[in-house]
Amino acid sequence: MELEYHPYLVPNIFLFVDRRCFPNWTIQKSRISFHDLTFVVEGKSSYYIDGEKFTVEAGDLIYVPGGSIREAHTFNESPMHSYPFNFYWADPHNHVQLPFRGVTKRAVTKEILSYLHEFNHVWMNKQPYYQIQARAIFELILHRLLCNFYRNIPNTIDPRIKKLTTYITEHYSENIAINDLAGGLGLHPVYFGKLFKQNTGLSFKEYVNRIRINNAEMMLSSGDFTVKEAAERCGILDIYYFSKIFKELKGYSPSNAKKMKFVLENYQ
Repeated sequence: MELEYHPYLVPNIFLFVDRRCFPNWTIQKSRISFHDLTFVVEGKSSYYIDGEKFTVEAGDLIYVPGGSIREAHTFNESPMHSYPFNFYWADPHNHVQLPFRGVTKRAVTKEILSYLHEFNHVWMNKQPYYQIQARAIFELILHRLLCNFYRNIPNTIDPRIKKLTTYITEHYSENIAINDLAGGLGLHPVYFGKLFKQNTGLSFKEYVNRIRINNAEMMLSSGDFTVKEAAERCGILDIYYFSKIFKELKGYSPSNAKKMKFVLENYQ
């Protein structure tokens, strides 16, 4: 289930710990009502999720969704060091599951590890409003995990592509041609297209359209622009093409954008 279709998900973290297991450490077998997302950074353990056994080690991500039966035992000769998050999705969405059930190998990247260290610092110091900051860091972790899972985006983006995505964000309303951008980098357009998709998970055209449509949605939601005005201000002069890709990306027509915004803001 693609989580981008669940804009109301808010994680309420009630337990986080820098867990450095001792020999014979265990989690007793029980059914959990919360979600357990655990990042393993050292050592090994055996996890059982609904009776299925997983051997986890450094670099692995463990996800046990709410409603599952969970059990775990560390390896005595190599005790596990991990960072577990136990959380609920705010009502009424706790039934929604993340897509990486079980164990995901090599999920703990340098970027995610730096987020974990930052989260640990915030969580342990408990400065005023730390829960807001901690939740924001956790959502950055989820964002990176989901991007890697769905789009296979590399952990380190090519600096040339990163520079171009910034350029696109600032100049999306202009005529942006792949041949011109590729030429500016001294690259063949075909190679540039492959490099762009490897780094963003989207083709060049898909990426530009997404930026344009997202901005058009904001314009239409404000109520200050007509569909034709929003399309033109986002660099799409063909109103029929604009309506087509808007509906493909958003699931509803541009004329319904204001109505959808009202529904989101008044959702209980």
